[in-house]
Amino acid sequence: MSHEPPQNSGDPGQQSSGGWTPRDPSAGTPTPRTTDPDGAQGRKERTKRPKRPKRTGWRRAVPTWRMTLAGFLLLALLLVGGFTAGYQLVDIPAANASATAQSNVYLYEDGTVIARDGEINRENIPLHRIPRTIRRTVLAAEDRDFYSEDAIDIKATFRAGWNTVTGKGRQGGSTITQQYVKNYYLGQEQTLVRKAKELFISIKLDREQSKDEILEGYLNTSYFGRNAYGIQAASHAYYSKDVDDLDAAEGAYLASLLNAPSSYDVVAHPENKAAALARWNYVLDGMVKEHWLSPADRAAMKFPVPGKAKPATALSGQRGYIVQAVNQYLAANRIIDEDTLATGGHRITTTLQRKKQHALVQAVKDNVLSRTSDDRKADRDVRAGGASVDPATGHVVALYGGIDYTKQYVNNATRRDYQVGSTFKPFVLAAAVANGSTTQNGRAITPNTRYDGTNERTVQGAAGSTGYAPANEDDVDYGSITVREATDKSVNAVYAQMAQDVGPQEVKDTAIALGIPRTTPDLTASPSIALGPATASVVDMASAYATLADHGKQRAHTLVAKITKNGSALPLPARNTRRAVSREAADTTTSVLRSVVDGGTGTAAQGAGRPAAGKTGTAEEDKAAWFAGYTPDLATVIAVMGQDPDTGIQKPLYGALGLARMNGGGAPAQTWAAYTRAALEDSEVQDFELEAEEGPEEPDPDESAEAEEHDEDTGATGDTGDTEETPGPGESREERDGTRTAEPSGTSPDTSRAPQAPRTATPATTRNPGRDTTGREPRDGENSGQDPEDGRPAEDRNGNARPVERRTGTTGP
Repeated sequence: MSHEPPQNSGDPGQQSSGGWTPRDPSAGTPTPRTTDPDGAQGRKERTKRPKRPKRTGWRRAVPTWRMTLAGFLLLALLLVGGFTAGYQLVDIPAANASATAQSNVYLYEDGTVIARDGEINRENIPLHRIPRTIRRTVLAAEDRDFYSEDAIDIKATFRAGWNTVTGKGRQGGSTITQQYVKNYYLGQEQTLVRKAKELFISIKLDREQSKDEILEGYLNTSYFGRNAYGIQAASHAYYSKDVDDLDAAEGAYLASLLNAPSSYDVVAHPENKAAALARWNYVLDGMVKEHWLSPADRAAMKFPVPGKAKPATALSGQRGYIVQAVNQYLAANRIIDEDTLATGGHRITTTLQRKKQHALVQAVKDNVLSRTSDDRKADRDVRAGGASVDPATGHVVALYGGIDYTKQYVNNATRRDYQVGSTFKPFVLAAAVANGSTTQNGRAITPNTRYDGTNERTVQGAAGSTGYAPANEDDVDYGSITVREATDKSVNAVYAQMAQDVGPQEVKDTAIALGIPRTTPDLTASPSIALGPATASVVDMASAYATLADHGKQRAHTLVAKITKNGSALPLPARNTRRAVSREAADTTTSVLRSVVDGGTGTAAQGAGRPAAGKTGTAEEDKAAWFAGYTPDLATVIAVMGQDPDTGIQKPLYGALGLARMNGGGAPAQTWAAYTRAALEDSEVQDFELEAEEGPEEPDPDESAEAEEHDEDTGATGDTGDTEETPGPGESREERDGTRTAEPSGTSPDTSRAPQAPRTATPATTRNPGRDTTGREPRDGENSGQDPEDGRPAEDRNGNARPVERRTGTTGP
């Protein structure tokens, strides 16, 4: 056994001291040394970091970068989600009512504005009607990048703020698209919800409509001040012209108004002219910068001061009557119904001529209104109506409806409730010639045909008395009188009998053919039709007289030449020319009506200074007085009516205008003359070219005188040798001619006498060959005192001889 100590085995768990260390099972795995860098304990100690100090004080309120990043991501997520949801949920709505409301615009024939109706003063026009220069003024003022930008321009918002801060002028941060959306689809309220809707609708609209469509909508909906919505209305409000007539300087001013419509009106607020001028310069300088305007043109421009603001009297004066008449015409001819017209937006060009319209208003003022007095009660009842028609076209060229539509809203030119009186008589004569009518004893009816003008003479028909016995005005007896003279003096007895001879239905049909509406009240086929109980309107009568002026060719009158909506023309009914009566019938009537002006009841019409034809008329109880007349190129009717201003009841005109009686030969004829002279002052004087049927010439005055001397030598009383008996006191002249009445007669007719040969028609032109050297036609029975019909002296209603009334003097032009 060796006593050497055992060798160290190198076990790190074994002690190096002598002897054996007792084995401990638990110490079989040695404890690692803490200083061993490769040990597990060292690795654990290396992973520990020093703890950060806790955030204290103000640092606790500052979010960490992690919190900031998380918040930003959350916000972005919410914005994207909200935008997506909003885009899906917000649709493009229907336009608001105020944005689509427009006024109807009524224009003279030359395009000048007469009136605008409706509460909203707006007239939408297509973009192509707005000159490019004017469009660019608006872009320079509001959104110079409009055509290149998206619907929402974030940069514009920041730029607008910067320009305002740096004093370069105010500029809206919203794009034109956004402004249009606000005007057209939403409203002007400043709320977050409205702004959000504006955003989404603008984006959608920008994808659905072109830039031109959006700009057109913007220009038509923007407010420019002076109650003008849209650039067309603004152009009229400030410069009284259409937008396509504006120049760049005027357009720049209108564009400036968009920034502050009320403040920049330099007429209403002259104290703000400096600010308005600065804005105007800003617009023009912007156009130069965008190369839309040359520097030279810019330097030459002067500030265009706008006109004065017009009062809000859209329908005052004649405007309301014209609008009313045009609307009635459109509805009556089924061009536009009233509901459609009420939606607005129509541009209606009328046939009215501005010069003639003003002349008619002035003529009524000078010859009717100026003669009224507050001291005369009757003058409170005076109303006036007038209408003028071009015979060659049927266009109504002037219209007078009353003193002022806002004071007397009933239109006296179109109303159908006043009797036309004797202005209807020419239709009877036209019907007689057109139908080749004869008297009861077979004589052709011509201007020279004689009738019995006895007051309250009973009208005779083929079967005897009709029981109708009209009175002449002032109960005057005229005895034997020609149709021409009966027209001059407006003899009711003659025309009632003539209507019966022609046939009341034929008279009615002729009046309708000439232009009187078939539905005219009291247009009844009876002998009384000749005296004018029918209540046609002033316009109706002017249309019918225009037919006579154009030799019997009838054109339905019209008030509308053109009508459009949003630039598109609406169809108008065809207006065909047709022959109402033969030229001979129309010209014969004209020839007779010339005598009325030359020496009859219408001599005041000579004041026109032109060849004229016409007829006076008076309604029953003098409730209306008329003059209807024409030159070859203009037919006009004037009526003065009586109406209680409080009750609306028709009133007699006794004492009105300081006159005991009102008749057509007074104020109406004088008004007609004054208007016609003014309306035609720049046109060449025209004479009538007539192909008239005058009838046989009257007996030579010398022969009549010789026959009268023979009667005196033989002691005969009115006997020229004819076998016809002299009518007794109870016998009418028609009884003498072979048409007996139911009245008792003192003598019996001589049935054995030869019947009188019917008259033959002799054509005549404007100047009758029978006129004397003065140019005047011989009057029936003139210078003889005899009845040219049978050579006897004219009798009064009692059968006593009396001289025929003579008239002297030359005729008018």
